[in-house]
Amino acid sequence: MIEKVSLFNTKRDFLLFIFLILFILSYSLLIEFHNFKTFTQFDSHIVNATVLKQYTKTKIKKGKTKTYQMLKLKSRQGFSFYTGANSTLENIVGKRVELELYGGEITFSEYMSSFYAYSKILHIDETLKQRLNNAIASKHKDINSTKIYQALYSATPLSRELQINFSSLGISHLFALSGFHLGVLSTLLFFLLKLPYGFLQTRYFPYRNAHFDLFFTVLLILLSYLLFLDSPASLLRSFTLLLIGYILYDRGFEVISMQTLLITVLILLAFFPRLFFELGFWLSIGGVFSIFLFLVHFKHLSKFWQFLLIPLWVYTLMLPLSLTLFSNFTLYHPLSILWSTLFSIFYPLSIMLHLIGYGYIFDTLLRDLVSLGEAHTEIFFSLYYLLPSLLFSTLSIWKKLFVWPLLLWSFSIFLSALYQVA
Repeated sequence: MIEKVSLFNTKRDFLLFIFLILFILSYSLLIEFHNFKTFTQFDSHIVNATVLKQYTKTKIKKGKTKTYQMLKLKSRQGFSFYTGANSTLENIVGKRVELELYGGEITFSEYMSSFYAYSKILHIDETLKQRLNNAIASKHKDINSTKIYQALYSATPLSRELQINFSSLGISHLFALSGFHLGVLSTLLFFLLKLPYGFLQTRYFPYRNAHFDLFFTVLLILLSYLLFLDSPASLLRSFTLLLIGYILYDRGFEVISMQTLLITVLILLAFFPRLFFELGFWLSIGGVFSIFLFLVHFKHLSKFWQFLLIPLWVYTLMLPLSLTLFSNFTLYHPLSILWSTLFSIFYPLSIMLHLIGYGYIFDTLLRDLVSLGEAHTEIFFSLYYLLPSLLFSTLSIWKKLFVWPLLLWSFSIFLSALYQVA
């Protein structure tokens, strides 16, 4: 068996790579700063953006209650922002709007992350993504089922209520498009294309490399899907990792390593510095890190045991991060290990059912799942509880010895959460 080689054999190679990354990052930030100066040059600016979220807010001012709507949007230039709207505004989530934006006094860091600005909506257009959402809605009578499938197929953000319910069940990651979904889609596409490609290859081009052609075709389809969804952070990370992983594999380099993950993160941050402010991006990185950590230290286990243990491992290692960020927990939370495994069957099956007109079949099941998360308890873990996890996770990259205190600390967090809801 040919041994896989490391991408960086010397410190010099790694330092040259870091220098290249810093150069690209500097150039990316220079472009963003130029766009920022252009945006803030005048009091108002015409912006074309897509509506990501829309929700109602209420505030009391001078003894009077005022109700209005809050919109979260992403502009064509890439920046995200919030703005207020009249309480009578129709649901325009997923639609493209043209608005006059009054930027006010915003800093460069706010421009890179997100900011609030007053605005005046000038025009509203329906997008292809909105048409897809309308098609999904036509298949369901239950509003929550509609929102869940729109999140799964068009990356439409879930409502705050559903986010809380699913985070309390430990399954919010299942309904936010990420590497898990991309992996299922790529596997499904590969097997759907393999038979017709094999038929054509045998008769017309037997000299072609089937694996390369199939991967390239699947990659193009996934890239088109990624662009259609406006490149969500977690999905962008997954696509880049898939591409880098294949390039390394094709050239005989080691793929399952922390080096591969580090290369992916640095490349993405260099080309897309806004990702530094995206929570979804870092949660996605955390999930992949935990999987790679398992595969690095327990690669001697059989595929069967890896399949059984990885969901339990990821759940345990991600629990401190999940609880400190979202603070919702129920006694059903540990069942997310089972639900995550079953989801790999549900997700492709639900796609097939929607394509043949039977997408509503799982609506009752989804409605019951939502109701399970309604009786949740808000528990408290400060960010300081993350420090031991971060420390032991980092040390575990080099020494397997630190895996055991990492697991012990994560398990103690789990027991504490159970005690708080019991």
